Amino acid sequence: MWERFCQALGAQALLETPDYRTAEARLKNRDALNAEIETYLQSRTSAEWVEHFNKAGVPSGPIYSIDKVFADPQVKHLKIAQKVDGKAKRKLTLVGQPVSLSRTPSHLAAPPPRLGEHTDAVLKEFGFSKQEIKALHKAGAV
Repeated sequence: MWERFCQALGAQALLETPDYRTAEARLKNRDALNAEIETYLQSRTSAEWVEHFNKAGVPSGPIYSIDKVFADPQVKHLKIAQKVDGKAKRKLTLVGQPVSLSRTPSHLAAPPPRLGEHTDAVLKEFGFSKQEIKALHKAGAV
């Protein structure tokens, strides 16, 4: 894969650099290697590189900022993003299960808990008394 990546990148020199010949050497010299790769990547947009690498047999894909994740065509096609009713009658879009099974399809039924929403129940489950839980709240520990 390394050779195919370098060829697709147009970076034959990386293949000939002793510091990058083996996976172990590339790991040891990762910062320098990343800096060199970055110089090559500046010549095209991310979308152009993704298309180019995929055509060359180098698996690749974009790394999105959180605001762009749900707009990705593959995310939409796989129906990974799911809406759930949030607090105050607000719809939330969340990431669902990454795998879809035909006989046991997944769906999100509830929003994630708010910070601390289940703290008392969890502490009680671990054997804390009401007084101990109250003391933890008073001390600002929970």
